[in-house]
Amino acid sequence: MSRIARQRGATLLVMLLIAVAATAAILLSAFSGGRIERAREERTYALMAQANEALIGFAATHGRLPRPALPALPEAPGEDGREKKALCASEADCTGLLPWLDLGLPAQDNWGHSLRYSVTPEFTSAPLARTAAIATKRVLSRDAGGALFYVAGQDACSLAAQCAPAVILSRGRNDAPDSQDEAGNLMATASFMQRPRSSEANAPGGAFDDLLVTIPLQTLYDRMAAAKTLP
Repeated sequence: MSRIARQRGATLLVMLLIAVAATAAILLSAFSGGRIERAREERTYALMAQANEALIGFAATHGRLPRPALPALPEAPGEDGREKKALCASEADCTGLLPWLDLGLPAQDNWGHSLRYSVTPEFTSAPLARTAAIATKRVLSRDAGGALFYVAGQDACSLAAQCAPAVILSRGRNDAPDSQDEAGNLMATASFMQRPRSSEANAPGGAFDDLLVTIPLQTLYDRMAAAKTLP
């Protein structure tokens, strides 16, 4: 074999090794990035479980669920993380940020975003009338074909067919909505979307990485009754 042929063979081998190393680096980076995102998701779900427990504990102590917190304002920095003082006049009034300071929780999820919180207005006033209060929060999802179905509540909430009293929402990695279902969650006051995480923009409802937890009504009532704060 000539010297030139050997040099060409060596060059091709080096190029092949570089290509293999580059591919391995990309795969390793993608794997590590996915593992980090899964860890953040798990930690955020754990925080939301803490928030769920803290909200129920608040109700057991105060006889009601807290109202949402307002975003931090320059003129009222001390109010950040505390429930707003004004009573809720509507579902929109009772939708905002989790009052993390009142609940003794971290201010942000594992992506550095504030948790959102929406609560049935009737459940933020004490004493809570168990025989008359109607929980109003509904949660939907999508089947494999994109059709909507309820995972909590139904079209009409009533005493006989209660919905959820409150929901906790994390915006996930992407705080700004970039799909139909994420935009819907950002604007929602009563009907929310809960789906498996997806990066497919063409999926029904678009890409999705929001996380959502509901407060179970029966658990809330049981804990309040045990604490004797439920008439």
